[in-house]
Amino acid sequence: MDLQLSGRVAVVTGASKGIGLAVTRTLLDEGVRVVAASRKSTPELAALGGANLLHVPVDLMDPEAPGQVVARAVAEFGGLDILVNNAGGPPPGVSLPRFGFLTPDDADWRAMFEFNLFSVVRAVRAAIPAMLARGGGSIVNVSSGGAKLPAPMNVDYNAAKAGLNNLTKALSEEFAPQGIRVNTLSLGPVRTAWWTEEGGAADIIAAQAGTDRDSVMNSVAPEMMKLSTGRLVEPQEVADVIALLASPRSASTTGADFAVDAGFLKEI
Repeated sequence: MDLQLSGRVAVVTGASKGIGLAVTRTLLDEGVRVVAASRKSTPELAALGGANLLHVPVDLMDPEAPGQVVARAVAEFGGLDILVNNAGGPPPGVSLPRFGFLTPDDADWRAMFEFNLFSVVRAVRAAIPAMLARGGGSIVNVSSGGAKLPAPMNVDYNAAKAGLNNLTKALSEEFAPQGIRVNTLSLGPVRTAWWTEEGGAADIIAAQAGTDRDSVMNSVAPEMMKLSTGRLVEPQEVADVIALLASPRSASTTGADFAVDAGFLKEI
């Protein structure tokens, strides 16, 4: 199916690995010109290099960074059609999961909201004028099933993602008449660096459960989270849905939330 994306311009945050890398690769394959934002590049991102890819090294914890990325997209590629707010999860230097409400302090809460909500607010604020100048666009915000299924684990993260979901609905209501569609993806556990890196979620849960990291990813986590598919989500599976939401093929889809979560959310 032709997604009708060729020649469009996208900004993808958190683009150097995991979901962001898969999204960047997928959009490039569809003929999109992509501005990839991340604190640093990776060999995998560099391997995608070409005339249609621009990497902008930024720390999205910097309030000026989201606007700078959008400005580079407009300056280098002439405008902006797609914004994928993928960067999120543990702020730089933080490992999740964290257990219990009393564990994160004020600084932890501020950092979590800065990375998972305020950086999105700033990116959208910068992107909307550029999209309106092109007659519309698509914004995809990567959220979490934890926003709808709160638990005494990662309380600050889940609260930030719940705020992101609310923001998405409000943006959709205001800007859909002007041609800007805004949607969310509610993810379950995805096989990314958050889980797989040393000291990441798999290691933390392994220490709690008295097992090893591979067992956590292959069986313990799927069982603990009651994943219907019995496995973690793959980044490409998320990227495919994002590409469809970015496409004019989804012209009547806005204010919607898509669960790409291996069956994590059971509620109707």
